[in-house]
Amino acid sequence: MKVVIMAGGRGTRIAELHSDIPKPMIPVVGKPILEWQIDCLRKQGYDDITIALGHLGHKIREHFGVSVSYIEESEPLGTAGALYYLKDAIKDNFLLLNGDIIFDVDIQRFCNVHKNNKALATIFTHPNDHPYDSGVVVTDNENRVTRWYTKEEERGFYKNRVNAGLHILSPTILDSFVQPIKMDLDRDILKPMTNLRKLFAYDSPEYVKDMGTPERFAETEKDILSGKVAAKNLSNKQKCVFIDRDGTINEYVGFLRDINEFRLIDGVAEIIRKINQKGYLAIVVTNQPVIARGEVTQRVLDEIHNKMETLLGEQGAYIDDIFICPHHPDRGFDGEIIEYKIICDCRKPKPGLLFAAAEKYNIDLSKSYMVGDRDADIKAGEAAGCEECFSSLAMFNKKMGW
Repeated sequence: MKVVIMAGGRGTRIAELHSDIPKPMIPVVGKPILEWQIDCLRKQGYDDITIALGHLGHKIREHFGVSVSYIEESEPLGTAGALYYLKDAIKDNFLLLNGDIIFDVDIQRFCNVHKNNKALATIFTHPNDHPYDSGVVVTDNENRVTRWYTKEEERGFYKNRVNAGLHILSPTILDSFVQPIKMDLDRDILKPMTNLRKLFAYDSPEYVKDMGTPERFAETEKDILSGKVAAKNLSNKQKCVFIDRDGTINEYVGFLRDINEFRLIDGVAEIIRKINQKGYLAIVVTNQPVIARGEVTQRVLDEIHNKMETLLGEQGAYIDDIFICPHHPDRGFDGEIIEYKIICDCRKPKPGLLFAAAEKYNIDLSKSYMVGDRDADIKAGEAAGCEECFSSLAMFNKKMGW
């Protein structure tokens, strides 16, 4: 698969660190961002690499020489315009990368999802610690993108999923490039594709961080040195903190049916942010019998979870995924959903939710933790083989010494 790296940006917000070199050549732990990217690609067998040059592009040529190929803008063409120069050279699906991100992801997994969906384009999405300052991507149950909010648009509660800057595109997309004009990849190319129902999201907790600000630059250097960047690649076994919802993340109010009753417990966002920073997955595993009882629809439950993700995101914390059990074995409730009134393997204290998450994300359960306020949570964690179980996030945080 051909790889195209867009490296023509000026990086005005981070120019104070290195104003004399292009943004993708800023050294991170002694090595340019582009070199980190290319090393990650070549380690996985991706050698056909083209770099789109712009501002101070000669310095990129001087560094990489003939080890990669180049296209060059004669004037700024935005984040997509330079693809015009490749429309006759690309005949198959290709990987398109922003040149200002540090990442370590399992690219083959990404490619497989794109192929299986027969997608026109697939964007790599993930939660981040500043969703309020990012465009937010909305998907359906098949991970098809249905809405794309730019950071300037009004939005209510939302699932914390943003475009990370890695894309797999069909070559047919290039047919619309009739001349080299300035174009924005997100706004002009990808966002309009939601109407075609051929734009998909590949959601992953793997490490991707842009170098947009000096603060994020400093965080990335710290993460590389700690080993967090490489460890988050899903080809490696992951560590996870499984977290119950009601009474653990939000205040317990019995069966939560009304979104207005959802309130974060004081201090949980700070602890979840520490879980994120330490490189653990933060995955919610929650029994939601209100679905089976017919008291809450899936749409309402999703909106409650969107509120949870929004409130956490406002404090710099995020959840990597949410696994729910909608079942409830007892019958006799008005409006109950009969197909959910079953004895299942996912309702805690059974460990099915944890096993499902472990399979999806390659989690080592023996190096993971369960946190929940009820005996059923503790028993589920023990049955799954978790290293240790805790009755609150505060107790977990104290034991970890964070």
